[in-house]
Amino acid sequence: MKKRRASPLRSSPRIRKYPVTAYQRKALESLMPPEDLTVSEWAEKYRMLDSKTSALPGPWRNAMTPYLVGVMDALLDYEAEETVLCKSYQLGVTEAILNALGFIVQQDPSPTLVVYPSDVLAESIAKNRIVPMVQASPSLRGRYREMESKKLELQFDGMYLSLVGSNSPSNLASKAIRFLFLDEVDKYPGASAKEADPISLARERTKTFQNRKIFMTSTPTITTGHIWKALQGCDVEKHYLVPCPHCGGMIELKWANVKFPGDEGMSYADRAEMAHYVCPECKGIITDQHKAQMLRHGEWRTVKQNTAYSRKVGFWINTLYSPFVRFSDVVREFLASKDDPEKLQNFVNSWLAEPWEDTKLKTSADLVMERQTDLGEGIVPSWGKLLTAGVDVQENCVYWTIRAWGSYITSQNIAHGQAAGLRELEHVMNLSFPKEDSGEAMVVNLCLIDSGYEADMVYDFCAANAEWALPSKGASSSMYTHYRMSKVNKPTSRAYGMDLVVVDTGKYKDMIAGRMRKKLDEKGRWTVYAGCDREYAEQVTAEHKVNVKKGGRTTQEWVQKHSHGDNHYLDCEVYAMAAADILNVRFLHLEDEAEKASPEPAPAPEEEWIKTHENWI
Repeated sequence: MKKRRASPLRSSPRIRKYPVTAYQRKALESLMPPEDLTVSEWAEKYRMLDSKTSALPGPWRNAMTPYLVGVMDALLDYEAEETVLCKSYQLGVTEAILNALGFIVQQDPSPTLVVYPSDVLAESIAKNRIVPMVQASPSLRGRYREMESKKLELQFDGMYLSLVGSNSPSNLASKAIRFLFLDEVDKYPGASAKEADPISLARERTKTFQNRKIFMTSTPTITTGHIWKALQGCDVEKHYLVPCPHCGGMIELKWANVKFPGDEGMSYADRAEMAHYVCPECKGIITDQHKAQMLRHGEWRTVKQNTAYSRKVGFWINTLYSPFVRFSDVVREFLASKDDPEKLQNFVNSWLAEPWEDTKLKTSADLVMERQTDLGEGIVPSWGKLLTAGVDVQENCVYWTIRAWGSYITSQNIAHGQAAGLRELEHVMNLSFPKEDSGEAMVVNLCLIDSGYEADMVYDFCAANAEWALPSKGASSSMYTHYRMSKVNKPTSRAYGMDLVVVDTGKYKDMIAGRMRKKLDEKGRWTVYAGCDREYAEQVTAEHKVNVKKGGRTTQEWVQKHSHGDNHYLDCEVYAMAAADILNVRFLHLEDEAEKASPEPAPAPEEEWIKTHENWI
């Protein structure tokens, strides 16, 4: 039987193949959505480390620094607008920032800005870190427009990456950006009279993007530094906890739990080599060999949360977590630094990731409350020889304090408060205060009034009350003496030619802090009356002395512990002590010695005759 030939109409339709050009292929690729990856996943899949910049060249591995995973992935947290990382050295944070930049270039191209402490550093990072990373990673190399790029502005497909130094404010005030990275912010210069601070200028450039992301990181310096204030202001603060290899409890690695032999004739090197970590839960000994496994099973946990809506997330971590640093390395650095204040501050900042405080002159409100005596408010101690006052003028009120002074600069606050204005202050300063033993009435001998605010008003007031009041102001820089006398040189003022006291406030704060620690029965003590209020105690101790680097030099300065804390009563006490200095309080003890040294005058002959002839009448 003859086979039936298939009809051409029933055969499978032919598909004509059209060639796809490179242009079309590229266009189609651009329409494809990016891979659904986190920053840490992208880094492990695409990031290549080159031998020029890394001791471990090859593919990036999150297992090496697992604590960076949470920090990197915070960049994609849709709720968080800002991420803050307070850290120490040797943790690989620079590489984490590079990973974030690579992710942005490939996954989410958007205008990006990275701010470094200086232009020189920015140029070095661009040349030696970012460009080598791009060239070593094929997925980034194809997106890099080398011919269109400049030293500090790298061009990529669909975006640009700008790098600037915080010392060039003009470079921070142009172009809108979505991603902002602020690196080592505590090394940024402060604001000037002409320019806002670099951080504020950089933030301004993100305002046009509703989906902006800001990443801030640094080692801390002092409690008022940028990074520490930012960390304290976060909605959520997280610390990295690791499991103890002995009990399994999740613990935080802290310097206090690092143990090493004491000074028993051993060298620093030998003491450091015997360093280990002690679990605070089970007291088990943890060595460097345990660290890698502990880090792999660690996790970020919330230690502080102010709101359920976390728009600002903070992370804190120190060098003890670094896989590149042994416990012995940390101890060796401590032993080499402990006797040098400048080196010790660097250890606290750069190794422990903690702000520096000078504990020698550290004060607290609790310490002030412990300085209360048995005498109530308004009573002058029996040893009191003169009264002085200090006044701090504010916009809405006037803060004042009155202090009694005795030999060896022994003193006690007998009254303090707030006045509605200078008229009310005049009334307070003319009050009399009874002495403890005799009831003798005493009045304020001298009052110094700060003329930094409303100088003309203060000058006029002091001119009208010249018998007990003098204007004063803090010195702009340290002086050889505690105070010096100047003159009011404003011709239109009623006080023209009047004495103006210029005070080295730092020197008097040193004196207050030192005398605050003397025993309550010790000469030269600084005390307060019984029932002293907490607000006064908080303000008197609102500052602490810290090391500050300026122009390559390290100096010690008194700064506020918290930017929002008031220190008005401290200023008052400074001026009250300066007033006592003007009245020669340092020489009061000489009067006591003179009285003791002076023999009683010999009785006159007629007095002797009367004593021997009492019955002559």
